[in-house]
Amino acid sequence: MNNPYNQQQQRQDEIVLDGTNVTTLIVAGAKSFAKKHKVISGSYLFGILILLIAGSGTKLSIDQRRQYDHIMSTIDLNAEHNASVRYGHAYHAYKSSKGWFTCDSLCQRNKEHMQRAEADLNILRKEGYNRMSDAKAVAGLFSEVGVGEVKDSFWEYFYAGKNFAKRQSMWDAMFMGMRSMSRDESMVEYMLKMLIQVLINFSLGLLMALVIFIFGLWSIIKSYQPNPLTAVAFFLSAACAAFAFVSTYLFLVYGAAAGGLYGTAKIISANGGRIEGPGDRRRYQNVRNRPHYY
Repeated sequence: MNNPYNQQQQRQDEIVLDGTNVTTLIVAGAKSFAKKHKVISGSYLFGILILLIAGSGTKLSIDQRRQYDHIMSTIDLNAEHNASVRYGHAYHAYKSSKGWFTCDSLCQRNKEHMQRAEADLNILRKEGYNRMSDAKAVAGLFSEVGVGEVKDSFWEYFYAGKNFAKRQSMWDAMFMGMRSMSRDESMVEYMLKMLIQVLINFSLGLLMALVIFIFGLWSIIKSYQPNPLTAVAFFLSAACAAFAFVSTYLFLVYGAAAGGLYGTAKIISANGGRIEGPGDRRRYQNVRNRPHYY
């Protein structure tokens, strides 16, 4: 006669054994991927190294801070703001006087006034950008100013990608819930589909954020007026660091989801049971209450 305690212990040993096998398969798959894709693996490891040693950039010296603040104080923000207001008024006046397909004499005058206001605004913005670029050149690309600006840009896109994934997942949960009710699907099926959709949304959102950040990274680097070698080195370091961070974040999300599913499946298997949702109960009750004819 079998001892229930021995059977339970055997099932627990099988769970541990299966978990060890899964871990071994994951490690083996990671090693195989690293050997086949050396560039991607090397970029990831280099990015992890940059994240660990980068810090917040070099501190500005007293002379650098004084020169930087002096140049930044010469930027006339009030003049740029007034020029922007004038352009906005001229633009609205032009749009108000413009017809669907025609533009009379008043419209033409408003258009010329708008173009002059736009030109003045562009001149002030270009002058302000050049002065800001001179101030950044004094600080340096690897300074706390340069590294801080790049970090702020990355976090802005990263949080925007996460917010996109959250909003998209909210809409998916609503529409997939409506479809599940119409198809009389179980809660388990709905949760599995929703989990996959959430993972897809986070992958798309963060990967889009990474691509947009890398495309905008060069404009930030160019504003510091570095030499070509320094610019390329900083671009590769920042791009690899961003890639490593996003990849690690997604790996953790995938690992948490896979671990939760695996643990749930093994608990169900160890208990010898199954999970039934409301749809399963309704189908079972319909079959049980159906009249039989002999």
